[in-house]
Amino acid sequence: MSDLATLESEILSAVAAASDEASLEAVRVGALGKKGSISALLATLGKMSPDQRKTEGAAINAAKDRVTEALTARRDVLKNAALDARLASESIDVTLPLRDTPAEQGRIHPISQVMDELTAIFADMGFSIAEGPDIESDDYNFTKLNFPEGHPAREMHDTFFFNPKEDGERLLLRTHTSPVQVRTMLTQKPPIRVICPGRTYRCDSDQTHTPMFHQVEGLVIDKGSHLGHLKWILAEFCKAFFEVDNVNMRFRPSFFPFTEPSMEVDIQCRRGKNEIRFGEGEDWLEILGCGMVHPNVLRNCGIDPDVYQGFAWGMGIDRIAMLKYGISDLRQMFEGDVRWLNHYGFKPLEIPTLAGGLSS
Repeated sequence: MSDLATLESEILSAVAAASDEASLEAVRVGALGKKGSISALLATLGKMSPDQRKTEGAAINAAKDRVTEALTARRDVLKNAALDARLASESIDVTLPLRDTPAEQGRIHPISQVMDELTAIFADMGFSIAEGPDIESDDYNFTKLNFPEGHPAREMHDTFFFNPKEDGERLLLRTHTSPVQVRTMLTQKPPIRVICPGRTYRCDSDQTHTPMFHQVEGLVIDKGSHLGHLKWILAEFCKAFFEVDNVNMRFRPSFFPFTEPSMEVDIQCRRGKNEIRFGEGEDWLEILGCGMVHPNVLRNCGIDPDVYQGFAWGMGIDRIAMLKYGISDLRQMFEGDVRWLNHYGFKPLEIPTLAGGLSS
């Protein structure tokens, strides 16, 4: 019996010393497995006399029960310790702020945002979007738009020309989006109502000019189009874009080769405290140019000016973005500074709509 007591003591010590479930299982197999020490003692009961078997069997089974209880208790302790360790290593501090998702981190450039705003406003008026190539011919960019030979815009100091072809034709980077109007009139029959947003290029660079900039032009061709329609469209656009209830506009005579009569448009504003507010004040700010489409332009595009007439307007997208969102230097829009974009940019899911607000 002393040997059994010693064996039990050794097994219980091993159980208590087991540091994980794997080592505890090894102790269990060594004691209670098919070839375990206690199992071996139970196997000797068959060779004993009935009286001896009764005494020895009771002692061995009692030792087995105590070892089993110790194993179960130790296993529970190790499982709880393993669970606590796992919870500690995989815990999340719910008091910390969540990381922004890509949709929250990304920003839409103000130019892209304003283009979407323009699209929303003019689409509500029934306009469609027309686009064209950035590389244009001299014919589409100048000739069909009634630019005379020798006009300053045809010179290298104003326009980016490519090297002449073998036949003498020179391609160029378009100086305005008006060639898109020409392409539209050549391919569509009136009535026409389109806006033409896109990149344009001129040899100019300072605080308010860059060699590449963005324009949007509008074109309406119909039998009964007149200046009253043009004024209403521009007034409604300004109220929607600058999100004011009322705007005062003045139309000043000007000259553009492709319109007759031609006008420049000023909008009433108030300047002060490094900001401009529209719809109030006593100052005026030029915002766009417009006019009735010149009969020569209609003829060049295969439209009879005795039957149809129309009007057009154009404005710089970069300029109106600066006015609306308080951007002081046009060049900052093209520097790619992430800090600037985080400040002036828009969240990707803030899609401008007239119903929900353009810049909400």
